[in-house]
Amino acid sequence: MFKKFFTLAAMVISMTVLSYAQSGDYEAFMKERESVSKYSKEQLTRKVSKDARKEAKAYSREGWKAAPGSLPMERQLDKVYMMQYEFDAETGFPKYISGGGQSTGSNYDAARMQAVNLAKIELAGNIATEICALIESRVANNQLEAGQAVSGSESVMGAKNIIAQNIGRTITVLELYRELPDKNKEVRVMIFYNADMAKADAKKAMREEMENRADALVEQIDGILGF
Repeated sequence: MFKKFFTLAAMVISMTVLSYAQSGDYEAFMKERESVSKYSKEQLTRKVSKDARKEAKAYSREGWKAAPGSLPMERQLDKVYMMQYEFDAETGFPKYISGGGQSTGSNYDAARMQAVNLAKIELAGNIATEICALIESRVANNQLEAGQAVSGSESVMGAKNIIAQNIGRTITVLELYRELPDKNKEVRVMIFYNADMAKADAKKAMREEMENRADALVEQIDGILGF
């Protein structure tokens, strides 16, 4: 299992090299490689939480297994818990936003592809929800008028499809599968997306939605999103 895991990590790094080589951003690549290396070591040495072990047993009883080449199920679930509860201390905005998807197919790859697509759709909705909550918090702090908040929130929700189309590279933290009685494969995934990238996607989508509206509101929304 450990050999498969490190092989997968190497593949991730290779794909990242190509991505950053094309963009010319080698400094970003080095940071990403360091992050992957750190993550690999942490996952192989850190003690898994009791909740993760308990949930992994429940999944196993239902026939679920960790995807080939991935971390053991309990470690995947433990990482899900950790990332779901990471927040920015200053803004209260989550550091990562997640989305989950589950699909069935005649083969593993087809089921996985559809599950990831569904996870991205849910991720886009969760990004919109978090941005709306951030906008509402500005109203509570008298930093934005209620009418502007409504307008901004409507733009966010209206831009969900645009957000989904612009989602960049996500992190697949959970990937499980099981074989059904009819021999079809069922795949369940949970993906996470960096919050700063999510806000950038939301900003771009909202600008398209709000292009005919007052510049003042666009600027205020930019400020809320940290740009």
